[in-house]
Amino acid sequence: MEENAHIVSAFDKELAHIQDQISQMGEHAAAVLQTALQAVKKRDPALAQKAIEMDKILDDFELEIEERATQVIALRQPMALDLRVLISAIKIATTLERIGDLGKNIARRALVLSDGKKLKITSSVVQMGKATRKQLDAIMAAHTARDADLAVEIWENDVDLDEMYNSIFREVVTYMMEDSRKISAGSQLLFIAKNLERIGDHTTHISEMIYYVVHGKPLGDDRPKGEPLAYSEE
Repeated sequence: MEENAHIVSAFDKELAHIQDQISQMGEHAAAVLQTALQAVKKRDPALAQKAIEMDKILDDFELEIEERATQVIALRQPMALDLRVLISAIKIATTLERIGDLGKNIARRALVLSDGKKLKITSSVVQMGKATRKQLDAIMAAHTARDADLAVEIWENDVDLDEMYNSIFREVVTYMMEDSRKISAGSQLLFIAKNLERIGDHTTHISEMIYYVVHGKPLGDDRPKGEPLAYSEE
């Protein structure tokens, strides 16, 4: 009886450790994004390079979480909730690694922008960045608390980021049409905004994983989305 209790306790500790690693990985992904956004705002190449270097740690996190979770599944053969926790941990780690890659891409764009003059439109992109970071922080809080209701709320509200991207797209395109000298910098800002929109999409995937862990079924594929951009044929 005592031996079984020891096994259960050891198993619980392994699950808790994996969950803690996910939380740490989420914090680091948010730090990469924040550093990259500061590089954009301040046109600071040193901060941009720092964000690029920081991303490497996420690769290590992903590998360790995947190996540990896979090993636990193989050795413990968990069922029901515990199995869902481990499967979701692997998927969330992969998602956070991708978020880090997008943050790194933003930093690389910031390096290009640092060589030119500051553009007024940058402030809109920075505001979108703040909203994206807030959404990432919120979904990691939902993960820690295993709060499916908050996860669904974040999943539904991602439409706000879609609309921000659409607004920035129109604003930047208009800006570039008015002054062709701004096309290069404007293109970089569009890439940054698109990366932010994709990070938002990744946070909704984490929402789906949290919902799956709690309820044992998919959240669904009918997430509200912003209106697609209309392109004129004229």
